[in-house]
Amino acid sequence: MRTVHIINGPNLNMLGAREPEIYGATAFEDYLDRLRELFPSLDIVYFQSNHEGDLIDYLQQDEVRHAYGVVINGGAFSHYSYAIADALRMVEAPLIEVHISNTYAREDFRQRDVLAPVCEGVIIGMGLDGYRLALANLSSRRV
Repeated sequence: MRTVHIINGPNLNMLGAREPEIYGATAFEDYLDRLRELFPSLDIVYFQSNHEGDLIDYLQQDEVRHAYGVVINGGAFSHYSYAIADALRMVEAPLIEVHISNTYAREDFRQRDVLAPVCEGVIIGMGLDGYRLALANLSSRRV
């Protein structure tokens, strides 16, 4: 089975309750069930933390570094965490970054993304559907 890790950063554990006008009204765990239904050929492993060091420790694990793919939404860490960017550089799996909202239509500080240069692709502003698009890209690749 092809293992893909979905990694969410700070405050994304509050999806469904946090600013639904920006992030939608669906909890991520509910959407995750749907993703697993849509991509039965992928073993989707989910990790979320509000702590930078926990995210770095997770990315440094062999099973993540050598996975079939990694989808990351670093949340606010995307805009300033060079430490997470450095950890992503060690990941040999294809990396796709996702942002639920259009960060370029928001505050100035959200328009800088230090994780994007490390990733193969970035999906921005497509809501939770960005995760589906990232998984569709990964699932269409040849093993």
